[in-house]
Amino acid sequence: MRTKKEFKVKAGEARFGEHYKMKGVTLNNLDIKISGADTENGLAVFEQTGLTPNGGPPLHIHPYQDEWFYVIAGEYVFQVGDDKYQMKSGDTIFLPRNVQHAFLQLTEKGKTIVSYLPAGKMEAFFKVTDKWTSPPTKEEIVKVFADHDMKVVGGPIK
Repeated sequence: MRTKKEFKVKAGEARFGEHYKMKGVTLNNLDIKISGADTENGLAVFEQTGLTPNGGPPLHIHPYQDEWFYVIAGEYVFQVGDDKYQMKSGDTIFLPRNVQHAFLQLTEKGKTIVSYLPAGKMEAFFKVTDKWTSPPTKEEIVKVFADHDMKVVGGPIK
């Protein structure tokens, strides 16, 4: 199904009113702005509020999706393959599918727009991490990533 009518998502709101909080990988909040359900799974766009200074996801690969970030606030380091990029407000980075990547939030707070092309299973991934009630083990993280078409290939950036 593809949305045939335009829609507006207000600041501080999520497309379907559901705010996801990652628990265990980071403590970031994610709000869907454009859902895979709107685009026949062609695109998903999230606003990510970074609440994890000196934290970020493990080094991982999306075999079926390209990903891009636009930094709204804060500073980050992104690792893409063997390269590292300092990122600040206004910077954009493209992460091609099948290339290992991760990021590290350098500031107390941050905010990014992150998009997945195609949308894949990312909304379902964030729904799962939102439901964790205690920090997951490394094995649980690897399994949840794999269940959502991602492969963990290393630890978080230090």
